[in-house]
Amino acid sequence: MKMTLHIMRRELRAMFLSPLAWTILAVVQFILAYLFLSQLSEFIRFQPQLRAMQQAIGVTDIVVTPMYGSASFILMLVVPLITMRVISEERRNKSMTLLFSAPISMTEIVMGKYLGVVAFLLIMIGMISIMPLSLMLAGPIDTGLFLSTLLGIILLVASFAAVGVYFSSLTVQPTVAAIGTFGVLLLLWIIDWAGARVADPNATGLLTYLSMLRHFESLAKGVFNSSDVAYYLLFIGSFLTLSVRRLDADRLQH
Repeated sequence: MKMTLHIMRRELRAMFLSPLAWTILAVVQFILAYLFLSQLSEFIRFQPQLRAMQQAIGVTDIVVTPMYGSASFILMLVVPLITMRVISEERRNKSMTLLFSAPISMTEIVMGKYLGVVAFLLIMIGMISIMPLSLMLAGPIDTGLFLSTLLGIILLVASFAAVGVYFSSLTVQPTVAAIGTFGVLLLLWIIDWAGARVADPNATGLLTYLSMLRHFESLAKGVFNSSDVAYYLLFIGSFLTLSVRRLDADRLQH
């Protein structure tokens, strides 16, 4: 555990020493700030009509949830850029041999690098969350819906990172790892679209369950279902296990 935390801190520090990480933070924050202010402007414009309705939706439904929905898609594009060098860069620099010869397990290496990436992404999500939390200065927000949506995006982004770490363990080229990660994430994002054309309801249900987007949308509606959380945890565990097995195979060859 101590070595895992050491690798995590080393990975996180290396990210913040990279101009790419700072650029990603700035660009994502700028885009989402623009979308947040646009949604807030729409809410203010329609507020007189909403007050006249008996069961009107609030600022959380109109501003906060759509912003996190946009953030989920943007982060799907961004995470492959963050994870592409996590292990592949070690291969390019010929430093994997040092890790293989060190008295640490492949599980500690993978978990340390994965947690470093997740820590960086949590910082990014924290910066994004400042915007919806600022609405509390003007009035109450739906705390339950906000926390459910926040949990959803954290699990979603952690799943993105697990896929990215796995593909980074497969190749020496970071670009190849980024493209492979994005391809798999996009497939799992839209996989349930094929369900609309499948006559078999069992196949449709399976494709819907495999979709990363559908589980996030459920949490973003304020519906906390343990099956959604279990899906993401199983997803993360599966890809991290594959990463460990890949490095174990490489270690045996050395």
